[in-house]
Amino acid sequence: MTTAPADGARPLPGTFPAQPRRTSAVLRIMLGTRLRRLRESRHITLEEAGRAIRASHSKISRMELGRVGFRRRDVADLLTLYGVADNAERDAMLALVSQAGIPDWWHAYDDVLPSWFESYVGLEQAAGGIRNYEVQFVPGLLQTEDYARAVIRLGHPDARSDEIERRVTFRMARQEVLARPGPPHLWAVVDEAVLRRSPGAPAVMRGQIDRLLEQVALPNVTVQVVPFSAGGHAAAGGPFSILRFHETDLPDIVYLEQLTTATYLDKREDVDHYLAVMERLCIRAEPAAATRRILRAVRDDL
Repeated sequence: MTTAPADGARPLPGTFPAQPRRTSAVLRIMLGTRLRRLRESRHITLEEAGRAIRASHSKISRMELGRVGFRRRDVADLLTLYGVADNAERDAMLALVSQAGIPDWWHAYDDVLPSWFESYVGLEQAAGGIRNYEVQFVPGLLQTEDYARAVIRLGHPDARSDEIERRVTFRMARQEVLARPGPPHLWAVVDEAVLRRSPGAPAVMRGQIDRLLEQVALPNVTVQVVPFSAGGHAAAGGPFSILRFHETDLPDIVYLEQLTTATYLDKREDVDHYLAVMERLCIRAEPAAATRRILRAVRDDL
């Protein structure tokens, strides 16, 4: 993904650097998408597919969305139902089942990783482009340890100190995606309130601003600020993320997080709506070329 132009008007570029390793979440979505296309090409209903593997139509739907794991026997039975007789094609699909079942590094953090967030981490780690809009906090991929610790304490006020530190460690591990070979391009648009409202002591925010000044110099990180003077805008509903991938089987995905759950949108009309909102945000925000000046001014006020 290329760097944002000075006016920040492009919604989500479609060219990426070297392709990252496919994660289990991405492999599940790829496999589910292929199974859905095969089912629809044969005009087979969800109910009929469910009966073939002794399951409900809702399980087939979850499989096709990549929201659950796959059993080799179930996929083999579905391929038979869908008329896939070619051994090479069957073997390729069944190989995806095995690959999608290999645990990724973040599974070691299951004790602090909600199941509804696990899919997002898998998508984030495999994305070619990540777009964020934030209204309250610095995006997690750009946070310092001290800032992350303060934010996590706000969300988990009763957690033990060792649990807080484990969550901080996990967040720092996620950030390594930006430094890997062929990293994704992170393009974040943040409300000015993100920079003006510190979750901890002033020193925490100063350290965070210093980190942002370092990160916006990276070729794969773009940050724009929506100033208070911009008034109301199209994203008044709250923060969201848009992820884009190398694989043609994968659609863009919009991620919306609540306190105890999350929503993943991949229907074309939904994604297009959020892409249009992001484009308008980029236009209302200060250009990326002004971000360093804004960050230095905020730091001087702390």
